[in-house]
Amino acid sequence: MSLPWLDEGSGFPDPETALEEPNGLLAVGGDLSPPTLLRAYRHGIFPWYEPGQPILWWSPDPRLVLYPPRLHVSRSLRKTLRRGRYRITFDHDFAGVIHACAAAPRPGQEGTWITAEMASAYLQLHRLGHAHSVEAWQGDELVGGLYGVALGGAFFGESMFARAPDASKAAFATLVRHLEHWDYQLIDCQVTTGHLLRLGAEEIPRRRFLAELRHALRCPGRPRPWTVEPLEW
Repeated sequence: MSLPWLDEGSGFPDPETALEEPNGLLAVGGDLSPPTLLRAYRHGIFPWYEPGQPILWWSPDPRLVLYPPRLHVSRSLRKTLRRGRYRITFDHDFAGVIHACAAAPRPGQEGTWITAEMASAYLQLHRLGHAHSVEAWQGDELVGGLYGVALGGAFFGESMFARAPDASKAAFATLVRHLEHWDYQLIDCQVTTGHLLRLGAEEIPRRRFLAELRHALRCPGRPRPWTVEPLEW
């Protein structure tokens, strides 16, 4: 089966036509402009490709999601959060977070999929208010965090990094608790990892994900600025 090749600004094919192997590969080409990226996310599609490749677009089946009320916080992580080991902020250093994610070593991977083109595209989404970062600090040092895209009542997680124990988990747990408080419906974790499963994420069929996404996109979401509120753990 040949993959559709996208022109700049063109629409996406139905996610249900994605390949089974590799899981969820849907289309090739196109661009990373804000309208294209936002259109992709609204249809349950995201870009992932390596340096030297054309842009590849994916919609895997099953899909890994986390419903905010189902976040699992381990005893050790809860202790870290209660003690305030890390200072957590929203949107204080998006560029620092995305570049740290790009530099973070990944087991079984050489290099990074967060190319300079990808980083520039998401920085632009951040400036437009669609992409957000969560930072974990020790003093003035950025030691963990994550970034993603928020549309309606859905948050699409992209990548996280940690330079200190539980730093990315503390950032993620803080984000999820706030998303629950703000009535977000789901967090798209994209593909399955043991790390996210332990935090409460679960696999659902793509068809169900797309239906729930359509519902979530009708929710108002949270306007900027995002600020960290006092939480009890």
